[in-house]
Amino acid sequence: MAETVIAAHDVGLTYQTDDGPVFALTNISLDVAEGEFVSLIGPSGCGKTTLLRAIADLEKTTQGSLHVNGMTAQEARLARAYGYVFQAPALFAWRNVERNVALPLEIMGVEDAGGRVARNLELVNLKGFEKKFPWQLSGGMQQRVSIARALAFDPKLLLMDEPFGALDEIVRDKLNQQLLDLWARTKKTIVFVTHSIPEAVFLSSKIVVMSPRPGRIIDVIDVGLPKDRKLDIRETPEFLKIAHRVREGLKAGHSYED
Repeated sequence: MAETVIAAHDVGLTYQTDDGPVFALTNISLDVAEGEFVSLIGPSGCGKTTLLRAIADLEKTTQGSLHVNGMTAQEARLARAYGYVFQAPALFAWRNVERNVALPLEIMGVEDAGGRVARNLELVNLKGFEKKFPWQLSGGMQQRVSIARALAFDPKLLLMDEPFGALDEIVRDKLNQQLLDLWARTKKTIVFVTHSIPEAVFLSSKIVVMSPRPGRIIDVIDVGLPKDRKLDIRETPEFLKIAHRVREGLKAGHSYED
């Protein structure tokens, strides 16, 4: 049986504002097993990114318990238990590709940083671009640099906050396929935020459907598609059936605001 990497039980997160409390998350209970690819999907403002940031200890929960690799979220952050990929690449313009990827290793004082950088750039198909600067790369290539940077210190867990949302559909499809291949090669546990139903179904082993604020889980779907997937799987009846279930969950979630 696979080890539980993330264990959230009755998690809530409330912001206190001048206009009163804002309930961002409520009653979130979710287990993520080692090696799973879990997508969080829901409408804007439903708390997908807030939940991801809570797992990363970038937001503090106000209710329930949240553990990562058996540690509190804060302990996991201090132990560098995860890599985080933001919506924008967030690369330093004055650092070339290899120096951007090496940054967390420099901060940690890791020896043999060059070897790790080279391995991770090869993982994201950027071998040969080590000396390029971010402004010399396409948007998709910049995001692959940010993924290599997140993987640089070999975390077991990769947290990804809608990293392909700003890219055109053709580039997004290509990066989806490359991310799926990377997941198969590295065996990482991945939690991925998206607004796209096809992206969630194509990438995931499990899909978590969330409601509008206050963010809660409407449905948890075990995808069940073969791990070795190509883009044309999106035209199969099995794929469309799962996509329909996700869509119905999103529609049901909106009933909370009616």
